Amino acid sequence: MSKQQQRKKPKPVPRERQGDIFDAIWDNVKSLLIAVVLAMIIKTSIVEAYKIPSASMEDTLLIGDFLIANKFIYGARLPLVGWRLPALRDPEPGDVIIFKYPGDRATNYIKRCVAVEGQTVEIRNKVLYIDGKVFENPPYSKFTETDIKSGRDNFGPYHVPRGSYFMMGDNRDNSYDSRFWGPVSRDLILGEALFVHWSWEPDMNSPKATVSDPLSVPRLFVYNTYHFFERVRWSRLFNIIH
Repeated sequence: MSKQQQRKKPKPVPRERQGDIFDAIWDNVKSLLIAVVLAMIIKTSIVEAYKIPSASMEDTLLIGDFLIANKFIYGARLPLVGWRLPALRDPEPGDVIIFKYPGDRATNYIKRCVAVEGQTVEIRNKVLYIDGKVFENPPYSKFTETDIKSGRDNFGPYHVPRGSYFMMGDNRDNSYDSRFWGPVSRDLILGEALFVHWSWEPDMNSPKATVSDPLSVPRLFVYNTYHFFERVRWSRLFNIIH
């Protein structure tokens, strides 16, 4: 008898064990699917992270800030079906709000709500008035120019229409907001900004990642790793947004 014939044939796996293996795999797949669905529900309906791409909200929010927003407070939309849940409250003057830009109804914008439906907005020589009373500037708002421009620094009176909100950036001289493109309708509002969970200082010397250069990604990774501690704005982490 040859050595090959002398080798023992592998014992077949009992059907009971095969069933146990398939059950274990299916349980893991179900757990993964449930986790993915829950993550989607949380992201689309309760909280979501956003990155600040522009200087329009300086110095309340800085370029490179990553913030968490509460989408539940104004009535979150359910994924897929798009139905809106009941709101805990409506947006109020002073809230920092994430919304879809009315111009394309797709791009995420973040501004401060300064007036709601039925209120009158007027700006006279950079001073904001709501219903004839001065709207106090937020603690970290700023003006970067001394000249007065119509449309930006002298505006209105404007009556906010029903179901709409008037938004302005805290960097008043460098914000493209409701003074230029009008109010934001209720259906475009996504949530209220809560706090900064991460802040990354922009670096003009940082290498760029490009498709044409395969080494650009590892080069960028090495650069950011080396400059990690100096680029993180540690003092801004977990700052509450006012």
